[in-house]
Amino acid sequence: MHQADPDDTGTPTVVRATVEQLVDRAVRLARRGDRRLLGITGAPGAGKSTLCAALQEALGERVALVGMDGFHYANVELRRLGRADRKGAPDTFDVDGYVALLTRLRTPTATPVYGPVFDRALEEPIGSAVPVLPTTPLVLTEGNYLLLEAHGWGAVRGCLDEVWYLDVLPEVRERRLIRRRLSFGHEPRAAEDWVHTVDGRNGRTVESSRSRADLVVHLDVPETVTPG
Repeated sequence: MHQADPDDTGTPTVVRATVEQLVDRAVRLARRGDRRLLGITGAPGAGKSTLCAALQEALGERVALVGMDGFHYANVELRRLGRADRKGAPDTFDVDGYVALLTRLRTPTATPVYGPVFDRALEEPIGSAVPVLPTTPLVLTEGNYLLLEAHGWGAVRGCLDEVWYLDVLPEVRERRLIRRRLSFGHEPRAAEDWVHTVDGRNGRTVESSRSRADLVVHLDVPETVTPG
């Protein structure tokens, strides 16, 4: 793992790393004793889901994943609010609910705590789908806005022990996002339009929060993989 140390201004540490090297870092974090919460963030298409899947496979029962996307407003509520055409923007999530769950997860309880998931096929959140057991030492959470300060997101950062920001060139992310939307049955023109408008706008918002990360990662992932 090639690393550039932070300077005195609080600039985050910048590394170029493989998934395997980041797995090793997460394993060390999980061994510290008390429960730890690790955030994985970055613009859409940066590889967050790919990295989290690798961490889950490597750590097994030592890790649970509670994603930010599980706190999307339901489609019916987005339509009521007039925000359905920009689903995924910072103000289309139940931020308070997300912060409340992260706060509960910081201290293990005697019984499991349940988190939601986002079903990409249904394009809807599903509640109480992920059990976090009292014995789980590391909780992963991934999403675009973990480091954002506006719209109530500023409360998230204080719930997390570490946040890793995945930094990928915009043109690489766009290719990945278009492939992903096509894989879910979207028409090519509609997929490109969404990626260039909604995902592009959200990506620029996420990039503005990069400096608040603990670790900025240039992730080495083969282009045959379609990271989330």
